[in-house]
Amino acid sequence: MTREVTVDTLMARAGTAVAEAVRRLGSGAETLVLCGPGNNGGDGYVAAAALHLAGIPVRVAASGEPRTDAARQARAQWQGPVETLAAAIPAPVLLDALFGTGLTRPLDADVAERFCRLADAAQVRIAVDVPSGVASDDGAVLGDVPSFGLTLALGAAKPAHLLQPAARLCGIVRVLDIGVPLTSAIAALDRPRLPEPGSDSHKFSRGMVAIAAGSMAGAALLASEAAMRAGAGYVALLGPVRPGTPHALVRKPFDDHALADPRIGALLVGPGLGRDDEAKAILGKALASDCPLVIDGDALHLVTPDQLAGRAGPIILTPHAGEFDALFGNSEGSSKIERTLAAARAAGAIVVFKGADTVIGAPDGQARIAGEANDWLSTAGTGDVLAGSIAATLAAGLAPLDAAAAGVWLHRDAARRAGASFIADDLAAMLTPARASL
Repeated sequence: MTREVTVDTLMARAGTAVAEAVRRLGSGAETLVLCGPGNNGGDGYVAAAALHLAGIPVRVAASGEPRTDAARQARAQWQGPVETLAAAIPAPVLLDALFGTGLTRPLDADVAERFCRLADAAQVRIAVDVPSGVASDDGAVLGDVPSFGLTLALGAAKPAHLLQPAARLCGIVRVLDIGVPLTSAIAALDRPRLPEPGSDSHKFSRGMVAIAAGSMAGAALLASEAAMRAGAGYVALLGPVRPGTPHALVRKPFDDHALADPRIGALLVGPGLGRDDEAKAILGKALASDCPLVIDGDALHLVTPDQLAGRAGPIILTPHAGEFDALFGNSEGSSKIERTLAAARAAGAIVVFKGADTVIGAPDGQARIAGEANDWLSTAGTGDVLAGSIAATLAAGLAPLDAAAAGVWLHRDAARRAGASFIADDLAAMLTPARASL
């Protein structure tokens, strides 16, 4: 029979693990621990007591008296004085244990002012679970919140560690194991496992991607190169023949015969498609085909959720914020995770809601969250590269949610490798070392 883990036990584990991290990172410098009235503050009291036992000079300042039984018991473990925030003087290391998960309103003005003053004066800033003033479930920032170099997530990463704008205030996020097995349908994006070619592999077994060309040829060419570099064995650009590289790209007419090829593992439609009658006709044929679909760009302005939900084959949608609102409407007041999952259910599709943070949602409620992206991705064509990357992983035989997650991971790793001031062509080229690293 499994014994239930008590709040006191979890607090003891959390505080001890936090203290060990602070001891290692603080280089023995004096530490000021800020404790709030709840269980997050209790973690802070436990950490302070453990730091004192380890010989680290430590002081505690509190915003008020503990209000939970566990926090009061933790407070009793701290044998030193407890200062008020108003009277506290800064220390080289600041440990923020004021408020953790569950916060829904801004900090009181006087608490926020004193918190920011002490944080600004510290050389090292560490937050327990989430920085105080951050909404843990949706990544909202509730008023003035200082940025932290490190956030110690207790047990598991929280949405605020990955969703903007909160994620940028968290700094590096390190998950501390406190001995509680956690299962959730929502998880952080992880390094994917992709199939490797073997001795019996050939171009079609590695996955065939077909890409519908539209009025702007460059977008489809970028997506085509991305699909090849992300691992597809055969990429066909369907549409009028136009000059362009790479030479390995196969060019075919966009017609019923091409779409009927049973070897197509993913059909990408949308990059550079346009929104005229010809574009609508191309999209209509793609929707009528049996091919697994990746829908991006202009095509997202030409469909409805009902059209998508009525289709039998797998679909992955890759909207940015403007395309998302055009297709699903603007649901103010909901988190990005909630919006993505609602859209996935409405369309019966995998939805990759991309941006500085990216949420990948499935109709069954599963989601993957990708944290802060390279800011240099804010340039034309990078979305086409992402769409091609996802098409390649879908054609490789991965389940649609896994394919979308793998494509996003490859895209972000390619951006990391590209560094700064890159263009979409550079990003597509970096998919080769990104894919080779797996």
